[in-house]
Amino acid sequence: MVIIVESGADRQTVDNLIDKVRSLGFTPHPIFGVEKTVIAVVGHKTQEKIEALETMPGVQQIIPILKPYKLVGREVRAEPTVISIAEGVEIGAERVIVMAGPCALESYEQFSHIAHYVHAAGAQVLRGGIFKPRTSPHDFQGLREEGIPIAKAVKEEVGVPFVTEVVDIRDIETLHEVADIYQVGARNMQNFSLLTELGKVDRPVMLKRAMSGTIEDLLQAAEYVMVEGNADVILCERGIRTFETTTRNTLDISAVVALKRFSHLPVVVDPSHASGHDWMVPALCKAAVAAGADGLLVETHWRPQEAMVDGHQSLTPSTFEQLMNELPAVCEAVGRTL
Repeated sequence: MVIIVESGADRQTVDNLIDKVRSLGFTPHPIFGVEKTVIAVVGHKTQEKIEALETMPGVQQIIPILKPYKLVGREVRAEPTVISIAEGVEIGAERVIVMAGPCALESYEQFSHIAHYVHAAGAQVLRGGIFKPRTSPHDFQGLREEGIPIAKAVKEEVGVPFVTEVVDIRDIETLHEVADIYQVGARNMQNFSLLTELGKVDRPVMLKRAMSGTIEDLLQAAEYVMVEGNADVILCERGIRTFETTTRNTLDISAVVALKRFSHLPVVVDPSHASGHDWMVPALCKAAVAAGADGLLVETHWRPQEAMVDGHQSLTPSTFEQLMNELPAVCEAVGRTL
């Protein structure tokens, strides 16, 4: 349920409400919005407990939440959540954020070269896989621990935040010194132990939709993170598995629209994994922005034909630069900036 706090209620009144919620055995999640303050209440409710809260000073209204996800829904927060990634970089605001880089770090030379050209082209966040979960155990699994000092050095050189995938609870602490955003891959969307632990960290979490996951599945996975106290969750549509064989997956553009309607959390689209084809990526980026996406996750490589992972869906330096030159017009058409 959600407690709507009366307009003009002072902080002491809100604190008293929070204390009362705790005393009744609930977990409170206060949200201080621009227009109103609400307290999301998680726990088993009874009519007696609801009545005890209704009589408290400062309570305007108590609204039950019937959906299985409580904290990620619009009932709790009407206005969009804006997440600060680094100074001057916010996702969920007017500016569309582009996260770009290779699928996997291969060497210092490779990552440094790519980082400099994507930053020069206008990317605001650098991406790159250090730990790589692969379908086959014989495929390249990433540089793993050896990639952390490389990522740290390049990130400091370029001066932009860095997003990378965490695949195991044991790697959360390992990546903490370099990751500005923890990415949860599609295969781990319902790894509830991992999500629970990421709910305790002080970094944003980007949660990718599983290839067979529904929109509601994704929202409930986000709930696992938020219920532990981490409200900085980014939702990512990266294509779902269908009967179509032309593409690697099928980009669900409608998911962007649905997620923005049902949730206040920012939405990012990954057209690289959705399509599996570099020639599709620019058009899908534009479609995602037009549909309301707050950000794009784009794979690039200086030599795609030599890439150890997903070279066929990685943009070349010139193609990425061309995309970045074309996106501002699309952003402007829908009232956004790049």
